[in-house]
Amino acid sequence: MSLNLLKAALFGLVEGVTEWLPVSSTGHMILLNEFVKLDVSEEFWNLFLVVIQFGAILAVILLYWNTIWPLGIKKHRKRTRIVWKKNTLQLWAKTIVACIPAAVVGVLLDDWLDEHLYNWAVVSIMLILVGAAFLVVENREAKKNEPARVQNLDELSYKDAFAIGLFQLVAACLPGTSRSGSTIIGGLVIGVSRTVAAEFTFVLAIPVMAGASLLKMVKYNGALSGDEKLILAVGMVVAFVVSMFIIRFLMNYIRRHDFKVFGWYRIALGAAVILYFALRG
Repeated sequence: MSLNLLKAALFGLVEGVTEWLPVSSTGHMILLNEFVKLDVSEEFWNLFLVVIQFGAILAVILLYWNTIWPLGIKKHRKRTRIVWKKNTLQLWAKTIVACIPAAVVGVLLDDWLDEHLYNWAVVSIMLILVGAAFLVVENREAKKNEPARVQNLDELSYKDAFAIGLFQLVAACLPGTSRSGSTIIGGLVIGVSRTVAAEFTFVLAIPVMAGASLLKMVKYNGALSGDEKLILAVGMVVAFVVSMFIIRFLMNYIRRHDFKVFGWYRIALGAAVILYFALRG
């Protein structure tokens, strides 16, 4: 059991790092499972792969609490009252709009996607394709040499949100795409700044990943054993702690750099995976 907990911590570490960087957390988790396997049932593994993301979500909630909490305090003379924050309510409305495409497909095709597409071949191909997309989009942005149309979350329109949601749909269907990677690329393509694209990706992750975790829990057959609960807890706690650092790192990084390094990393990793499995036969 102690070895399983160490493995769970390793998966939590990988989840915390790769969930927010545009390199595909699910892809890395599937690939890591090829070398470090949890001694659990296949059904629990499929649950663990999704529910562990809840730890990463908690990091976003904590770091962006002031952005996502819709209630504020307004002082007038000697009176203080609680008010609704209009900008935050609009942000959540836009988030719901962006979630619609992936939510519909996730509910209808969740089991089919798990069975047919969660494998190293799909992951490696999508790692390479999305990596190449990052290079193409960033080169285009460099040639434009003009400020993005959307510079803060308040300027993001409902049309922009839905467009980003369509890009997220690709990630919902194809492991290795990266949810954050696809939404960030989508944001850049439609004229959203890197910072806003990343911030909206973080907010968008809350209902998407929480919903996916809840769906897996509901579909899970039987009750979790004590050992399984402990494995999930370890993975989520490690993912939470690591995510706190990675989110801060990413926001500082993109203020001074583009996403090309992640594009090259994805291409190199995808090629290495294909080579490994080809040689293994």
